[in-house]
Amino acid sequence: MRTLIVTAFVSVDGVMEAPGGESGYRNTGWTFKDIDFDPAAYEIKGREQEETTALLLGRASYQAFAPVWPTMDDFAGYNAMPRYVVSSTLAEADPRWPATILRSVDDVAALKETEGGPIAVHGSATLGKSLADAGLVDRYHLLVFPVLLGAGKRLFSEADKDRTLLKLTECDAYPNGVQKQVFDVVR
Repeated sequence: MRTLIVTAFVSVDGVMEAPGGESGYRNTGWTFKDIDFDPAAYEIKGREQEETTALLLGRASYQAFAPVWPTMDDFAGYNAMPRYVVSSTLAEADPRWPATILRSVDDVAALKETEGGPIAVHGSATLGKSLADAGLVDRYHLLVFPVLLGAGKRLFSEADKDRTLLKLTECDAYPNGVQKQVFDVVR
């Protein structure tokens, strides 16, 4: 079975919306505002590109990334690997960044059963919550930023469900206050 990794930039209060400057959110770009850039904090992002073999996105993240990521040298690894987008409404993939469209969480469960290495989920707050609620997430790669944002899309579901135990497998703190936290889901 393939490992499903949710990777996210997140505030201390769990918000993950618009970390890089996407429009439509009042605190957009919060990973760069008032927080000094420290390349060491982003080491995990390069490692993710090397270790994952497929990219899984929700519709909104896919539509935001498709016009931009194919032109970015920093994302050459992601641009070369198979991509999947989960959407019940998307009619077809963007020809600039082709992807296979999956229609449901059940389709993701079937994808996990195929041969291959880890699958990374970037952004995609709604999808991440649905995957966690369905018990499909195996690992979290979090960069936790020293900021409280209050309102915004959150990484974790608010569904009334049984607790999910996590095992911290890697962590680090950087001079700019960012913390790396890698958790495996305990089954």
